[in-house]
Amino acid sequence: MTTVQKIKTDIQALPHEDYMSLLSWIHERDWEEWDKQLENDIVLGKLDFLVHEAMEEKKAGKLVDL
Repeated sequence: MTTVQKIKTDIQALPHEDYMSLLSWIHERDWEEWDKQLENDIVLGKLDFLVHEAMEEKKAGKLVDL
C-alpha cells in the first residue's frame, strides 16, 4: 500500500468531526499556498499583462463601473 492509499484509508476511518476538522485544515493550507503563489507571480511580473490590459480598456473607454 502506498502512502497516499494509506492516508485515504485512514481518512475514511475518521469520525465525522475529525474528518471535517481535517478538511478545514486542508482548505486553509490550500488557500495559503495559493496566496503564496499569487504573491510570487506578482513579484515576478507574471500578472503585469492584466494591468496593461486594463489600462488599454480604460483608454478605449470600455471600463464599466460596478
